[in-house]
Amino acid sequence: MAEPIRVLFLCVHNSARSQMAEGLLRHLGGERFEAHSAGSEPTDAVRPLAVRAMAERGVDISAQRPKLQSTFVGYPLDYAITTCDEAREACPVFPGRVQQLHWRFDDPAAATGTDEEKLAVYRRVLGEIEQRVRRFIDTGH
Repeated sequence: MAEPIRVLFLCVHNSARSQMAEGLLRHLGGERFEAHSAGSEPTDAVRPLAVRAMAERGVDISAQRPKLQSTFVGYPLDYAITTCDEAREACPVFPGRVQQLHWRFDDPAAATGTDEEKLAVYRRVLGEIEQRVRRFIDTGH
């Protein structure tokens, strides 16, 4: 079997968008992909509403944890994908053949209102992330 395609999703806090993208690629891409996520200023935990929105899709990310992006410098990556503009600016240079892509998504953690209103934003952003992940699996970009 061929080596998996190694993908790192980056977002500043590594608490929602990049975590959801990691979980979706792992779930939808299967053994063809090795998915990770990290941030330049990671929080202490994945946001509960991200975990809840993913669970509604049948994907459990409750065991995932935010990680510092420098952890992956020197790791054999194929793609580094930023999921917010701030991460794009703070993205480290990954030596070698790493392809860098930018997928900008709204920050669901910035949503206001009731928990249901906030969850609706997480669901919308998750749907956008899922479209990009599915296209990436199919086309590689």
